[in-house]
Amino acid sequence: MLKKRLQAVIVVLILVLLGQVANASGSYVVQRGDTLWLIAQRHNTTVNALTLENRLSNPNVIEVGQTLVLPGSDLRIHIVRPGDTLWLISRQYNVTLDALTRQNNIGNANLLLVGTPLVIPNGGVIPVVQTLPVAPTPTVVTPTAAPTPIASRSGRVFSASELDLFARIVHAESAGEPYIGQVAVAATILNRIDSSRYPNTMSGVVYQIDSGFYQYSPVLDGRINLPANESARRAVRDAIDGQDPSLGATGFYNPKKTSNVWVRQQQVTTVIADHVFFK
Repeated sequence: MLKKRLQAVIVVLILVLLGQVANASGSYVVQRGDTLWLIAQRHNTTVNALTLENRLSNPNVIEVGQTLVLPGSDLRIHIVRPGDTLWLISRQYNVTLDALTRQNNIGNANLLLVGTPLVIPNGGVIPVVQTLPVAPTPTVVTPTAAPTPIASRSGRVFSASELDLFARIVHAESAGEPYIGQVAVAATILNRIDSSRYPNTMSGVVYQIDSGFYQYSPVLDGRINLPANESARRAVRDAIDGQDPSLGATGFYNPKKTSNVWVRQQQVTTVIADHVFFK
């Protein structure tokens, strides 16, 4: 009995020390029994602030061992996307590969799963998330022609900057999906513009904030600023020309990456590869 009590005391001390170390470094490792509310109370912040800081799709779902960035710290989160490597991420944030590996307790640097949140060490340069659509800084050596304004199936005319924004959100949300899935994602954007339930402009839909949350995660994590590839630009043109593989959907989600209850209650129109489309 005494041995069991001693073990329990040791476990408690370890958890307290972990919490202190986490707080000092600006991050916190989720322990068994934790909730976001308890963590917020413990660190003098709010559930909403923790949710936004860590880009949580569902504030009711956190996992033991998950690292959370505390609001007000110098740490930031990067969500691993297709094509990412630790080296590329370290270059993006101007931190060392060793610091990134140690910060996230990564045992195998070659095993990096898409969707994994990585804590960026202190001193990392944080990519700016735009709150208004702006033309990206040219980085392509070979010049490409600017998109010309074209009319949609509803008679709307999209400007060159709107078409660029359109292609960038489609690229950020559907890179790696089959082409028909990219067209479907593009169609949902147009369906929102046409719907009275959403803003009626391209920038209004892409940058919409509802109940304190961005509607599209690439706007939050900065992927919206990456240039679109040719596949995304073609998907945009096909959707504007009237193609709608989403079957009238106004939204989509990847069931492997979200546990959001609301989206799972919506009417499903179709499933294409990793995306479930809904009205």
